[in-house]
Amino acid sequence: MDVELPAELLEFLGQLDAFIDKEIKPLEQENDNIRFFDHRREHSRTDWDNQGLPTHEWEELVYEAKCRADKAGFYRYALPKEYGGRQGSNLDGAVIREHLASKGLGLHHDLQNEHSVVGNHVNAQLLLQYGTSEQQEKLFDSILLGKRTLAVAITEPNHGSDATHMETTAVRDGNEWVINGQKTWNSEVHLSDYNMVFARTSGKNGDAEGITAFLVPMSSEGAKIEEYLWTFNMPTSHARTSFTNVRVSDKDIIGEEGQGLRIAQHFFNENRLRQAANSLGAGVYCINESVKYALARKPFGKPLATNQAIQFPLVELQTQAEMLRAFIQKTAWLMDKYGAFSQSDKVSMCNFAANRFCCDAADRAIQVHGGLGYSRHKQFEHIYRHHRRYRITEGADEIQMRRVAGYMFGFMKQQAPKGM
Repeated sequence: MDVELPAELLEFLGQLDAFIDKEIKPLEQENDNIRFFDHRREHSRTDWDNQGLPTHEWEELVYEAKCRADKAGFYRYALPKEYGGRQGSNLDGAVIREHLASKGLGLHHDLQNEHSVVGNHVNAQLLLQYGTSEQQEKLFDSILLGKRTLAVAITEPNHGSDATHMETTAVRDGNEWVINGQKTWNSEVHLSDYNMVFARTSGKNGDAEGITAFLVPMSSEGAKIEEYLWTFNMPTSHARTSFTNVRVSDKDIIGEEGQGLRIAQHFFNENRLRQAANSLGAGVYCINESVKYALARKPFGKPLATNQAIQFPLVELQTQAEMLRAFIQKTAWLMDKYGAFSQSDKVSMCNFAANRFCCDAADRAIQVHGGLGYSRHKQFEHIYRHHRRYRITEGADEIQMRRVAGYMFGFMKQQAPKGM
């Protein structure tokens, strides 16, 4: 691996920065749009009287930023060239995510709804890889740049991170399947016409095989949004949903029957790595802001930065950031070379280590800034609350560590790299 980043990627970052300064930052300031990012953010973003969902105005602003980024040629970066993208790699994605997050929060890169001017097109990419041409034609355009998306329903109330013990079932009835069960943390379903619902179609609890992914119209009889779960960081888009005798056909299966968890694992591996890069960038922002403040703040007649009690914790965090960056980029490069499933243990290491690092960096930034850091006039408390979520979603710290232990002690087998 060449530790120097490709020249074309660095050029892209420069172009991206210029676009953000020219198009996105001014939009952020128009018509008091800054209210969505300053101390008023949760009040401005949240429709408290409508189940805590995002306000229409907030989602419209995000959509406008997305359209501008797409017009300028940035939004589809990760997609194949035939779909208007640049065939961005996992390494590209990791570098770009860190770069954007290290700028701090803003309309260029937000946390609560995972918005970015360089789109994280996980669902669109899964649809291209595993969906039929009919499914792609029906959904691709709307979930890519429309105001709708494709929700994913994996997690269940009684089993959390253990997707192999899945109580949602799909039973064949002639040419149809009948789905029954409940899901939770079914994110973005308020914007979704279709839900990718994972259900057991064969096998027994604990089996990785025998789970199938179905495209379920949320308008189907028996498909219901039960409630939205309010969280540490609002607004919410995380629903508890139920499916009672919902009928679908073979044409609604994504991928192969019984191999749905492979799709989920593909989703998790790539997204966990980008999540780690995001956490790294946000943590770097916290460090940089703390250094600037410590140099400027002069209690008792001297800069805070002259105190070792300020210096040493930030030095430790800076050291962690350097090591994480090297590890995340190496893991992304190996995934590009050998396939998404070839580095599962390293992806888990990157994920839990980076997410912990970010929470530590945000906490330290709050401490360095004192009362101001604790207030909502700085971004640190918001970064902490969001990235604290990352230590649970898409596999808690303990799940990630258990996966690593599985590979270390031989209880799990890593997929052999392609071509070896």
